[in-house]
Amino acid sequence: MIYSSTAREGDLVQLVGLTHKHFIFHLKSGGDFQSHRGVLKHDDLIGKPYGSQVYSHMGAPFFLLQPSIADILNDLPRATQILYPKDIGYILVMMGIAPGQSVMEAGTGSGSMTIALATAVGADGQVISYEQKPDTQNLARKNLERVGLASRVDFKLRDIQEGFDETDADAFFLDVQFPHDYIEQVRAALKPGGFFGTLIPTINQVEKTLIALKKNHFAFVEVCEIMLRHYKSDPARIRPVDRMVAHTGYLIFARRIEPNTDPRGKELENEVGIED
Repeated sequence: MIYSSTAREGDLVQLVGLTHKHFIFHLKSGGDFQSHRGVLKHDDLIGKPYGSQVYSHMGAPFFLLQPSIADILNDLPRATQILYPKDIGYILVMMGIAPGQSVMEAGTGSGSMTIALATAVGADGQVISYEQKPDTQNLARKNLERVGLASRVDFKLRDIQEGFDETDADAFFLDVQFPHDYIEQVRAALKPGGFFGTLIPTINQVEKTLIALKKNHFAFVEVCEIMLRHYKSDPARIRPVDRMVAHTGYLIFARRIEPNTDPRGKELENEVGIED
């Protein structure tokens, strides 16, 4: 997405009602937006400053905005459970995802992490995304096309047990059912010092993944979970909301290292994040 101050034809826009009900769609000359609160013509929206309040033919008010990445991810058509923005933001920072990088992931799922990665690497970067199920990959591709990011992604259909075509990737995010089974293949695809990340639903899989990371010479390992608690934004009654986005998965981060033996005859990897 290219952010601007006024709405243009082809923009992905968001209409937000007074109850925060929102709708995301592309502006198209001659098009109509229709909801139970009335109709707005796209031609009446094109050229308006973002942040403007607009009205349907029934007089229902909306605010015209450009959606954030979080808005887009929460609105995605999905066939699988998507990653939450609270986890994705931390993943991008911890794995050092930046413009111009070559970043890999497996599996693609509905494309939520793919969208975030493609946004972060920019127009000069590339995301290589492996998926085993054709229907799932097709949905992800459509989701990337919807937000104009498909050109930054190389979609590959394969059982990752066979390994990857690429080497020297800057970072690799692994989102598959049994990540501990594929750490050797991931290592071969990463550059020395490259970033690894994964999200795991159960604690017993965390244990297996930690063992696999040590076996395959990864270090600087971190395990964490992210919890998000919102507060009511009314100045007269600030308090936590009744529900929170709590545990969604265990995050594991690590770096590929090149182990050596120091003069004391001890492998250095045991001193940089993985203890016996």
